Amino acid sequence: MRSRNIAKLALASAALATAAWSGPAAAQDYKARAWASSCFACHGTEGRSEGEFPALAGKSKKDLLDALKEFKAGARKNATIMHQHAKGYTDEQLERIATYFSQQSRR
Repeated sequence: MRSRNIAKLALASAALATAAWSGPAAAQDYKARAWASSCFACHGTEGRSEGEFPALAGKSKKDLLDALKEFKAGARKNATIMHQHAKGYTDEQLERIATYFSQQSRR
């Protein structure tokens, strides 16, 4: 009886989660958004910077990923703190972050 209730609860939770994440946002990678949130302080919310740092929203995934990998490798000598940020992520995480920012609208 207890295992049946647990199974019902699991199914209800899955249905609720599906309903909560349905629609256009369902395809969004929420882990990538969480990782990318560390970028928001300098690059603006969702990567839409209006300050001195470049906006990331809507840029090509390839350009973003290439830049992140260059920062991680120490190949960009003009980096301020980006080389330290990039080193904190795996290559897969950097790819997901680049995908996330490439999918954001510029405005």
